[in-house]
Amino acid sequence: MKYMKDFTSHFKERNSFTIRDARIFLKEKKISNKYLHFLIHSLLKKGMLKRLSRGVYTFKNDIIVAGFAFKPFYYGLQQALSLHNLWQQATNPVIITTKKARSGVRKIMESNVVVKRIKPSMFYGFEQVKHFEHWVPVSTIEKTIIDFAYFKQKLPQEAKKQALKKANSKKMQELLKKAPKWVKKRIKKVLQEKS
Repeated sequence: MKYMKDFTSHFKERNSFTIRDARIFLKEKKISNKYLHFLIHSLLKKGMLKRLSRGVYTFKNDIIVAGFAFKPFYYGLQQALSLHNLWQQATNPVIITTKKARSGVRKIMESNVVVKRIKPSMFYGFEQVKHFEHWVPVSTIEKTIIDFAYFKQKLPQEAKKQALKKANSKKMQELLKKAPKWVKKRIKKVLQEKS
């Protein structure tokens, strides 16, 4: 396993990398595809490498990096509430992406992860948030509220009051300008309950 050390040190700091990234790296070293597959298989078997999705891997041990397999993405809905400290319940990672990926629950790194697709026109309103040692894109409080309406999900009662209290109404109005009419209609009811 002559190149394992080089390979590991090159990719271990990244949140994720693709098989294509690995091919490019090893091509410079004149390594065959057959060897690459052997190397990946060996690292997976040893538990050093984790598969995030087809052809996407990580050396990290934190499920928070799962979203990087679905770039462009941000974490939203229940997980955004948790990451903004508005909800104390444990939650599965909720990945919101514009990528053509199957929506629903999937198993990544022994954990359930929820993947939701969003129209590119609704892909906005997120910021970088630090989660332990990782910086990850997370919907702002305002966009989280909007996304609950967009995905036709009920905002959990215990988090709703805090979210509405912390939300900036000016920011909310700016973000709502980009949303479809039906989302604006649904959100209007939620905002009326702010008092």
